[in-house]
Parts: sequence; structure tokens; C-alpha cells
Amino acid sequence: MDVLLTVVVPVYAVEGYLYQCLESIRAGLTAAENAQVEVIAVDDASPDTCGLMLDGYADRHGDLRVLHLEDNVGLGLARNAGLAEARGRYVWFVDSDDWLPAGSVRAVLERLRETEPDVLLIDHLRVHESGRLQSDPSSPLLAGPPELRRLIGVQHTAWNRVLRRDFLAKHDLKFPAGWYEDVPFSNPVLIAADRVDVLNRVCYHYRVGRFGAITATRSDRHFEAFEQWDRFYAWLDGTDADPALRVRVFTLMISHLLVVAGNESRVHPSRRRAFFREIAALYRRHRPAGYLPPAGTPGLKHRLVAANSYAMYAALRTGYRVAGIRRRSTQRTPVVSPDLPSPPQRVKTGSLR
Repeated sequence: MDVLLTVVVPVYAVEGYLYQCLESIRAGLTAAENAQVEVIAVDDASPDTCGLMLDGYADRHGDLRVLHLEDNVGLGLARNAGLAEARGRYVWFVDSDDWLPAGSVRAVLERLRETEPDVLLIDHLRVHESGRLQSDPSSPLLAGPPELRRLIGVQHTAWNRVLRRDFLAKHDLKFPAGWYEDVPFSNPVLIAADRVDVLNRVCYHYRVGRFGAITATRSDRHFEAFEQWDRFYAWLDGTDADPALRVRVFTLMISHLLVVAGNESRVHPSRRRAFFREIAALYRRHRPAGYLPPAGTPGLKHRLVAANSYAMYAALRTGYRVAGIRRRSTQRTPVVSPDLPSPPQRVKTGSLR
């Protein structure tokens, strides 16, 4: 039987999470479904015992291919290494500190066979260290027909899209090195696709705030986000993307970078001014014709970026942080039950052009 789906799992320093991830991929599959799935784990020169754990798992189960890299290359290039070894018609990049809820792979296989898209978008839940499950703010965008200007706003990660391997090869779409490697990959795969389908069902559990995760690490490497957005725009400039899409992407880019700038777990307070200045410079480089800031507080922040006014931004940020702390002290965040994932909903496959 032909392999329909290759799951690529890059592995680095995740001893406490690795087995849960691997076990979740094949859980509940029939023998016939198992035959349609291959799993490739890429040991990115992990400094702990992950390499040994992978070899032992492969010896015990016989359904895991392990690729050991001699040097640590980072998440993006480790994914590329797994992609180069893939035999499936489709590839799904699953991070090794996350896991798939029951029934996810079966649901993905069924939809791939049914609609044969270039890209299949899936929904996910954010899992906090306390165990609390939370819907992503972008998840409602998955509802409705597959319209590009809406779907481009879905969280730009590799793991929430299942991709036809021939499509990636045709457009030479791979991950770059460095942090924020998803930016110049996950956006182009949507823009370049002729056929996109949406599986409006929770098929992924994304672990938030894990110690050692990039998104929970203070580092100047977060400045690499600017290079990745420049790389994306170099690709975008070679396409015939319509002006409205350029406005939409630009708005999302500035909003994304402002989130990074304001995150205490990523940018050190002493570096926030420099990070803000880089956002302002990127704003000037890529602002599209006809762009207008969004409404409300987000639009105010965009205007402050346009004016390169860090002092006003810092004051606004402080005010909203104080108000947010007071509000959270009197409110409880709704919890999503792990037993009640988003129900599958039909979304017509179609062209995004």
C-alpha cells in the first residue's frame, strides 16, 4: 500500500514529552491505516538521551524511522532533513513536545483521500503547563469557505497545515535556518496553493510556555524575526499577489511583531526599545500602497510604530498591562474541556486565487 502521510518529528531536548508525542501519532489506527502512515523522527543532535530513546522506540515498535544529525541545525533545517526522506504523498510536521488528540490522524487521512488538497489546515488547542486547554484566537477563521485573505490570518505555524509533497517540491518551499522559520514557509504555502481544504476539528495540542521552548526564552535571537519577514517579502514580491492581500499580510506582520515585543518571556526589557525600532524600520520597508491601520487599540499601536514613537508605545503598554492585571484578578479564563474537541465541519475545498 502506498504511503499517504509522512509525519516528520524534529527532536531536540524533549525527554519528558517525546514518548507522548510518538504514541499519539499512531494511537487507535487500524492495520490498514498504519500502513498508510510513516513517521520520521529527526534527532537534531539532541544533547540529552532523546537519540537513544528514539532508537529504543524504533527497535520495540518497528514503525519509526530515525534520522540522526551529526550537528544541531535548528528546527527548520531538521524539518527539511525529514522532508527529504519522506515517501508519503503528504507531509505533516509535528513538534516533539506536542501531541495529537485521539482520532486526529484518522480524520486527516480521510480528508486527504476525499479532497486531495495542496494544503489541509487543521484546528488546535493551546495547552498550558497547568493542563488548561484554550482555543487559539485565530481558530474562528477556519470556519466558512477557504478564502485566502481570511485564512492567511490563521496562526502561521508548520504544524497546523498538512502539505502535499509534490506541491512543496514544485514551488521549492522549504524552511530557512534560524528562529521564526515558520514565517517564510507557512505563509507562502497558503498563497501558492491552488487547492486548500479546512478540517475544522481539533487535531493538535500545542504546548504553551514549556521551559526551554523558543517562545519562552529571553534572547536576542528573537530579532531574527525581522530577517524572516524580509525573506517572506522577497518571496512575495516575486508573485502576483493582489494589493488587498498585501495589506492583510502587512497588518498581520506588524501585529505579530508587537506581540513578540511585548512578551516578557521573549524580549528583555532592556532590548525592547531596539526591537521596537526594528519594527518601525520594517514598517517603512514594506508598507503597501493603500494601507490603513486597523481600528481600536491595535490600530493605535500600528500608528505608534509608523511614527517610531517608542515612548508613547511604552506608556500605552504599561497602562494596558496594569488594567489587564486588575481585570484578571476578578475574572476566570474559560476552560476548554479536553473531552469536547471542536466538532468536524464540512468546508468546501477550492481555489484561494
